[in-house]
Amino acid sequence: MNSPPASAPRQAALAFILVTVMLDMLAFGIVIPVLPKLVLDFTGGSATSAAWWQGVFGTLFAAIQFFFAPVLGALSDRFGRRPVILLSSFGLAADYALIALAPNLWWLLAGRAIAGFCSASISVPSAYIADVTPPEKRAAAFGAIGAAFGVGFILGPFIGAQAGSVDPRLPFWIAGALTLANFCYGLFVLPESLPPERRAPFEWLKANPVGSALLIRQYPALWALIGVSVLSYLAHDSLPHTFFLYGHARFGWDQRMVGYALVAVGVMNVIVQAGAIGPIVRALGEQRALFFGMAMGLGAFALYGVAWAEWMVFAAIALGGFWGVWSAAAQTMLSKTVAPTEQGRLQGALASVRAACQVLTPALFNGAFALGVSVDARWAGAPMLVSAALLALALPFALAATRSLPAALIASH
Repeated sequence: MNSPPASAPRQAALAFILVTVMLDMLAFGIVIPVLPKLVLDFTGGSATSAAWWQGVFGTLFAAIQFFFAPVLGALSDRFGRRPVILLSSFGLAADYALIALAPNLWWLLAGRAIAGFCSASISVPSAYIADVTPPEKRAAAFGAIGAAFGVGFILGPFIGAQAGSVDPRLPFWIAGALTLANFCYGLFVLPESLPPERRAPFEWLKANPVGSALLIRQYPALWALIGVSVLSYLAHDSLPHTFFLYGHARFGWDQRMVGYALVAVGVMNVIVQAGAIGPIVRALGEQRALFFGMAMGLGAFALYGVAWAEWMVFAAIALGGFWGVWSAAAQTMLSKTVAPTEQGRLQGALASVRAACQVLTPALFNGAFALGVSVDARWAGAPMLVSAALLALALPFALAATRSLPAALIASH
C-alpha cells in the first residue's frame, strides 16, 4: 500500500475524504433500523433481553472508540493518514460481512467490537483536512465534513429500513459493499497528506486517553476548548436518545412523524454545514462564530424544551441547524493551536472525548425524560432543557478559550 508522492492532494483526494466520511455514516445509519431486529431474533423474541444486549453493544462500541481513537490518531501522525484511512475502510467492509454472517450473539458482539475499532479512525479524515487546507479555509472544510455526516445519516436509516424489510441481513451486505468500493477507489485517488518530515514518532505512553491529556496540557487554550467540546458533545445526544419519546409523549407523534422531523433536522444541518458555515466564519471570525453557534444551539434546545405547539419544534430545528457553526469554529481553532506533527493526536483525543460522552448520555437523558414525564407530559422536553443548561455551562469555557488563544501556538499550517 505505497503512498503517492506527498504533493498537494488533488481535488479527487479531498472528495474521497468527504465520501469516506459520508459512507461511514451511511453504513452506520443503514444498520440502525435492523440491528435491533437481529438482536431480537437471537434472543428468541425477548424484548427485555434484546434491550440489555443493545446496551452492551452500545457501551462496548463507545468504549473501544474511547481507547483506540487516540491510538489510530497517533499512528496516522507516525505513518501518515493514507494507510490508516484505507486499512480502516477495508476492516469495516470485512466486519459488515462478518455481521451479516453472524450465527449468534457472540459473533455479533465480536463484529461490533471490530466496528468500534475501525470506526475509531473517524478522527483521521479531520487530521487529513487540517494537513491540506489553509487555516483561513478550514472552517468551511470542517463544515463540509459535517455535511457529509449529515447526508450519510439521512440516507442510511432510509436505505436500511427498505433493505431490512427484504432481509434483516441485507443492509449489512450493502454497507460492506459500499465501504469496500470506497476502499478500492481510495487506493487509486488518495495521496498521502503528511510528508515524512512532518511526522512524529509513535509512543504508547501518548497514544491513549491519558496521553491525550498530556497533549492538551501543553497548550493552555486546549483545556478550555476541550471543555466546550465535552459539554457540547453531551448536549448533542439528547435528540438521538429521546426524540421519539419526546415527540410521542408531548404531541402524540407516531414513528412516521418523528421520522419526518428527524429528516428535517438532517436536511437543515446539511444546508448549514455545506453552504453557510464558511461565509459565517469569514464574516464573524472564528471566536465570534464559536459564540454564535453555541447561542443558536442553546436557543434551539430551550425552544424544544418549552415547546407547547408543533410549529415550535420545527422552529427549533431551523434554529438548531446553525448550532453546527460552533463545531467548525472550534475545530479550526483547535487545529491552529497544535503543531502540524500533532494533528492526528489532537483529532484522536477529540474522538476519544466524544466516545466517552456517548457512554454517559443514555443514562443522563433517558433519566431526565423519565423524571420529567413522571411529573407531567408537558415536561417531556426535560432532556432538551438539560442540553440547554450544558451549553450555558460551556459559555465560560468558550470565553476562557478565546482569551487564551493569543498566547497559544497558532501557526499558519
